[in-house]
Amino acid sequence: MDYMKESLRLHGQWKGKLETIPKMKVDNRDALSLAYTPGVAAPCLEIQKDPAKSFELTGRWNTVAVITDGSAVLGLGDIGPEAGMPVMEGKCVLFKSFGGVDAVPLCLRTKDVDEFVNAVALLAGSFGGINLEDIAAPRCFEIERKLIERCDIPVFHDDQHGTAIIVAAAVTNALKIVGKRLDGLKAVFSGAGAAGTAIFKLLRTMGLRNAVICDRRGAIYAGRPDLEANPAKTELAALSNPEGLRGRLADGIAGADLFVGVSAPGEVTEDMVRSMAKDPILFPMANPVREIMP
Repeated sequence: MDYMKESLRLHGQWKGKLETIPKMKVDNRDALSLAYTPGVAAPCLEIQKDPAKSFELTGRWNTVAVITDGSAVLGLGDIGPEAGMPVMEGKCVLFKSFGGVDAVPLCLRTKDVDEFVNAVALLAGSFGGINLEDIAAPRCFEIERKLIERCDIPVFHDDQHGTAIIVAAAVTNALKIVGKRLDGLKAVFSGAGAAGTAIFKLLRTMGLRNAVICDRRGAIYAGRPDLEANPAKTELAALSNPEGLRGRLADGIAGADLFVGVSAPGEVTEDMVRSMAKDPILFPMANPVREIMP
C-alpha cells in the first residue's frame, strides 16, 4: 500500500479524525435542563467552592491537551501550526484508542517561548494534563521547564519523554538478546534535538557511560566552537563523548554496540553497520522515513 497516497485520500474523506459526542441523550426538556441550565448551576457552584472538584464533576479528569507550534512535526520540520494539525489529531486518536483518554489538539501560532507558555498556562484549568508535541529544540526544553513551574497539572513532552521511555525499554530487551551490559557499551546517537537529548539522558541514568552524540555538523565534543551559543548542546558535550571523538557519524559508529537514530532518512549505510561491533543493536527512528531500513 502507498500509505502517503491512501492517507491523503482518507483525510479528505474523514475531514478531521475527531468529533464531539455527548455522553447523554438530550431528547427532552428535562434532559436539557439537567445537562445545561438550570441544573448545571449546581456543579458550577460546587467547583467555585472547591476548584479540585472540577476533576469529579467535569471531563477534566480524563482530558489531555495535545499542543504544538508546528516547528518540528515528524521529520518534516517547521511546517507551521495548521500543517501540524493532522499529526495532533492523530495523537489524540492514539490517546483515545489505546488509553481511553480524551484529547484535544491545539496548534498555536507563535514561536515565542513566553507567548506559548502563557497561552498554555491560561488553558490549564480545562485539562487534566498537557502533552507537548513536535516543538523544535532547544525552545522545547525551556517551554517544558516553564510550564512545569506554572501549571498545577502534569506536563509531558512526548518527543522527549515518550520517546526516551520506549527506547529505554527496547534497549533493555535488546541487551538481554545480545548478552551485553549498558555500562559496557559504546553508543552513538544521530540527532541531538529533543528526542536524542532525552534518550541519552535517560540511558545515562540507567548506566550508559560511553556515548557519542552527532548532529548535522558531526560529533558533539567539549570545546566545539559552534556550541557556545547553544546551552543544551554544551550540556550534552559535557556529559558525553568521554574520548573526545571528532568527525562525522560514520566515524562515531565504527566499533559501536548501539545506534540510536532520531535524525533524518538515509543517514546510515550498510558499510557503516558492518563497521559496528559484533551483535550491534540499531534503533533507526527518523520519522516518517528512518536512517536505514531493516
